[in-house]
Amino acid sequence: MKSIVAVNKLTRLAALLALALLSAVCSTALAQAGTAAQIPAADQMQPSELAQMLKSPGADKPLVLQVGSHVLYAQAHIPGSEYAGAAAQEAGRKALSERVAKLDRGTMVVLYCGCCPWGKCPNIDPAYKLMKSLGFTRLKVLHIADNFGTDWVDKGYPVAQGR
Repeated sequence: MKSIVAVNKLTRLAALLALALLSAVCSTALAQAGTAAQIPAADQMQPSELAQMLKSPGADKPLVLQVGSHVLYAQAHIPGSEYAGAAAQEAGRKALSERVAKLDRGTMVVLYCGCCPWGKCPNIDPAYKLMKSLGFTRLKVLHIADNFGTDWVDKGYPVAQGR
């Protein structure tokens, strides 16, 4: 039990350190991208809502895609989520497009980043706009108010590491 607690503390610490390193990157990239504040409330999902959905047996599980920094994803991410590229960058949007190219446009997809506070995230808005332009009809964006560490890890929701 002590080793599980130690791993959880290390996971939280690693996620918070990664977030601190990425905050400067977010501020710079924000000038080049739209903000999450433009995303309609109807297309947003709260972390508690997604956590409940993922743990519910038999529930329609969404494809969860992290569209932020790979460093952040490797440190801590939502179990079962996939890294899809940093959407603030052209290469990240291309990777996201390629990942979803063969999906049915009715597939439930949840996008998330968590690098910075919601209104400053440089990745969410470009990813959202791209997915909407591709015709995805069951698209949600995880509303991470402060950052992934505060709004997911510290809330005790499940976390995975690596890749």
